Amino acid sequence: NQGDNNMNFPIITAYFDGVCEPVNPGGYASYGILITKHSKDDYICLLKESKFVGNGNTISNNVAEYSGAIRILEFLIEKKLQEEHIIIHGDSKLVIMQMIGQWQIKQGIYVPFALKCLDLLKGFKNLSWKWIPREENNICDVLSKDVLKSLGVKFRIQPE
Repeated sequence: NQGDNNMNFPIITAYFDGVCEPVNPGGYASYGILITKHSKDDYICLLKESKFVGNGNTISNNVAEYSGAIRILEFLIEKKLQEEHIIIHGDSKLVIMQMIGQWQIKQGIYVPFALKCLDLLKGFKNLSWKWIPREENNICDVLSKDVLKSLGVKFRIQPE
C-alpha cells in the first residue's frame, strides 16, 4: 500500500454495507453507502445514503450488500465518473472476492444481483475493490442498521 503522496488525484472512495434482520435469509434488509471524492487538498461527499431493500424469502444479507454495491456503481455511471480512479470498500468477503474474480458466483438468491454488478462494472476504467474489517466500515454499518431500526425491526443477528 502506497502512501498518500504517491496517489493519483482525484480519487473516489466508496463504502457499502448491508444488513438483514432478524433472520437471514428471509428478514428485512437495507444498505448504507458513502461515496467521497478527494483531491490533493479537498474532500467532498458525493453521496451518503441508506435504503430499505425489501423483506421476505427473496432477501438476504448478501442481497443487501450487493444492493449497496450496485447503487454505488449506478450513481457513478449516472454522474459519468467511470474514468475516475475509484476504490470501493466493503466488509462483505463474498461481494469483494466475487467482484475481483477470486470466488465464483455459484447459487443463491444473491446471484442476479452479483451478475448485475458485474455487468455495471464493464464501463469502468480504473476501479478496484478492497475488503475491510467491519470495524473500518462503521459509517455504512450505522446507516444500514438505522433504516431497519426506524421500521421497528428487532435485531437478533448483529448488535443494533
